[in-house]
Amino acid sequence: MSKKLAVVGTGVIGNGWIARFLAQGHDVVAYDPSEGTEERTREVIQRAWPSLEKLGLAEGASKDRLTFVPTLEEAVKDAYLIQENVPEREELKKNVLASIDAHAKSDAIIGSSTSGIMPSVLQNGLKNPERFIVAHPFNPVYILPLVELVGGKQTTKAVMEQAEEFYQSVGMKTLVIQKEIEGHVADRLMEALWRESLHLVNDGIATTEEIDAAIIYGAGLRWAQMGPFLTFHLAGGDQGMRHMLEQFGPALKLPWTKLEAPELTDELKEKVIEGCETHAGDASVAELERKRNEFLVKLLDLVEEYWHEPKAKA
Repeated sequence: MSKKLAVVGTGVIGNGWIARFLAQGHDVVAYDPSEGTEERTREVIQRAWPSLEKLGLAEGASKDRLTFVPTLEEAVKDAYLIQENVPEREELKKNVLASIDAHAKSDAIIGSSTSGIMPSVLQNGLKNPERFIVAHPFNPVYILPLVELVGGKQTTKAVMEQAEEFYQSVGMKTLVIQKEIEGHVADRLMEALWRESLHLVNDGIATTEEIDAAIIYGAGLRWAQMGPFLTFHLAGGDQGMRHMLEQFGPALKLPWTKLEAPELTDELKEKVIEGCETHAGDASVAELERKRNEFLVKLLDLVEEYWHEPKAKA
């Protein structure tokens, strides 16, 4: 059933949510005080729509069901769910969330796209903290289905269940995280790989292009199907993970990785920037984005075909 949804903050993530919500047949009201936001958002939706058409549009889906309004109050007042996407600054987020909380319906769900701040921190001081959750997606939101759902200390179980049902209804794969932690789950995993990648570039061991190739043609292909644990389970032969840990477990003590990020010096930044620009060649960001979207749409079909569905908790 169509619902009125509000999106506050229309950067990369906010626009991704808008595109997904529209493709699922909902009405979306957007608010962002920055200049030129509506034009940028509609351009993003126009570029995203071919991918969404390939994935399958819901009945009633239309790019015309988006409305920009001049005030936050007008955006959130009748919304079933409000998705907040302002920059990752704690005080800014808390101020915006307080305004949302003050003007939204008492039973509306408030979801924050924060990638790192814990929900208990953000809900502290809200008038209705029990209806606040973290709903952290991944870019591009209109294609990638994962959303991490995290409740704070004051979030009710009923709200978590309602939120999980809603995000699944818009085609998301919900990962309900039972224990709060900075960075949630997926970003912590990506950050670990990112830190190690920066060390390898900084120490002159590999270029940005070589590191990308190492993931694209190695681990990345396997992870897209199975993830790290089941991949290692297969590495143990017939005995699976039991043998893998016995055989390769001692290597975990070897000082291969550097847990702390390197200092982001000007020299390192230039190495990374020049490497990426060289690797991209003449292709613009828009062209790379188009190719990425085409690839992800095709890859999702394979993931769905071969995905090993996890068993429910007892």
